[in-house]
Amino acid sequence: MTATIALVDDDRNILTSVSIALQTEGFLTRVYSDGESALKALVENPPDLAVLDIKMPNMDGLELLRRLREKSAIPVIFLTSKDDELDEALGLAMGADDYIAKPFSQRLLIARIRAILRRTEATLPNAEGSEETPAEILERGRLTMDPARHRVSWAGNNVTLTVTEFLILETLAQRPGIVKTRNQLMDAAYQDDIYVDDRTIDSHIKRVRRKFRQVDPEFDAIETLYGAGYRFSDE
Repeated sequence: MTATIALVDDDRNILTSVSIALQTEGFLTRVYSDGESALKALVENPPDLAVLDIKMPNMDGLELLRRLREKSAIPVIFLTSKDDELDEALGLAMGADDYIAKPFSQRLLIARIRAILRRTEATLPNAEGSEETPAEILERGRLTMDPARHRVSWAGNNVTLTVTEFLILETLAQRPGIVKTRNQLMDAAYQDDIYVDDRTIDSHIKRVRRKFRQVDPEFDAIETLYGAGYRFSDE
């Protein structure tokens, strides 16, 4: 099935050029020039992935993502200014799956879109008639993960994770007590040859912890081993 990509940016030149590039690669596109008009459309008729600019008038990309995450977990890529490290960190903390700094290569953007869509498809139930065996439900202590349905719960309470967050947590939970380096977590969550710095993985981990602490303030199952990486404890 052809994937639909929503583009939200107040720069019409970017909307036009990126839309044409995506359509050339076989994607369907929808374009919006501001966050306010995009929000209703993204909630009522969700695309497969959204690309949001951070710097927009009226409703910027961060506010758009905040409101979107209240009702939807669709994958999101942020477009940021080159030096907006704070915006990048905020975007990841609020639920973005990735970010790209302007000016950016359309080839890089398309590669990251494809990578995230593949990760999304990997968590969906098998198509009817598929001979593949569905991934088994993973249970570790109070944690339950259902890869086929992209569902996560902690002590019976549902926790909503993005695709990237799900894959990172799944990698940790598959082998409790074993330390996973940032590079190993990058390989699990970003399976293509795409550069992701350490801060990105750290931001994802912080966001996962925060989501679990919303249902259990005492959540401490993800341990940091400074200089080494992270591990999951099911005790």
